[in-house]
Amino acid sequence: FKKEAVALVNEQGYTIAKAAASLGISDRTLRGWVVGNRQHSESELNEDQRTELKRLRKENKELRLEKEILKKASAFFAKHMS
Repeated sequence: FKKEAVALVNEQGYTIAKAAASLGISDRTLRGWVVGNRQHSESELNEDQRTELKRLRKENKELRLEKEILKKASAFFAKHMS
């Protein structure tokens, strides 16, 4: 159950709050599982892999932000072009 709950956040892109609510557990519990899983996973990586992981996480965060901005801009222009 824990692995599947953590996968919702890490692999499916759910927020901790949404995943916890859908599973009927507290945010705090799921956050602890996610953090524990990341620490365990990262301890098994070599330095190059850790560096790449950090770079990819940063890039992923930036892309998600850009996606949200584009969604809002699209909605704005769709509203004003009609």
